[in-house]
Amino acid sequence: MFVSKWMTPNVITVDKNESLGTALRLMRENRIRRLPVVSGGKLVGIVSDRDLKGALPSRATSLDVWELHALIDKLKVSEIMTKNVVTTKPGATIERVAMIMMERKIEGLPVLDAKGGLVGIVTEGDVFRALTEVTGVGQKTTRISLVLPDKAGSIMEVADLVRARSGRIYSILSTKAKVANGQRELVMRVMLGANGVADLKKDLTSRYGEVSVLSDPELA
Repeated sequence: MFVSKWMTPNVITVDKNESLGTALRLMRENRIRRLPVVSGGKLVGIVSDRDLKGALPSRATSLDVWELHALIDKLKVSEIMTKNVVTTKPGATIERVAMIMMERKIEGLPVLDAKGGLVGIVTEGDVFRALTEVTGVGQKTTRISLVLPDKAGSIMEVADLVRARSGRIYSILSTKAKVANGQRELVMRVMLGANGVADLKKDLTSRYGEVSVLSDPELA
């Protein structure tokens, strides 16, 4: 899953010399929460709605509404923007972007091409969309999770049991988080009839122990 597939192209930007008022209006009109800041067509910063709101209280506590509007139109985006922008590339993976966002505590990354041109922006919302798509949430599938030995061929063994019941695996993920050493948790979504699901659960339980089976209505 590459960034190029999930990013928003044709990015709305703001010039660094524009006022805070202009930036606020752009965000409200387009229902967005962050704007890449450009100068001469090049990315020089990024500004978020949080930056804009945070820039005013210390300067505006004693101002009336007209003075406040004047201040908003006087202050420049360049005065409050984040200059050291974390960016990504179209060929980066959405998983890598998710990790960067989590580690840096940021909600969106401008996407630059090989020449440094701004070609898109990828946000946490895009990451969530990618996650729901790759896991198959919302599809007519059944979610099955179990813990199995972390050894070569263990996932293939599970896949063989699904195939033996004429099932199809829509997605399959695994993690070693919060399981005993030498094991891994497997989470998959399968397409299988009601009777087939019950039979598959019996097959998996007899081999691996506890198995969780949930359909999408049960997850809602």
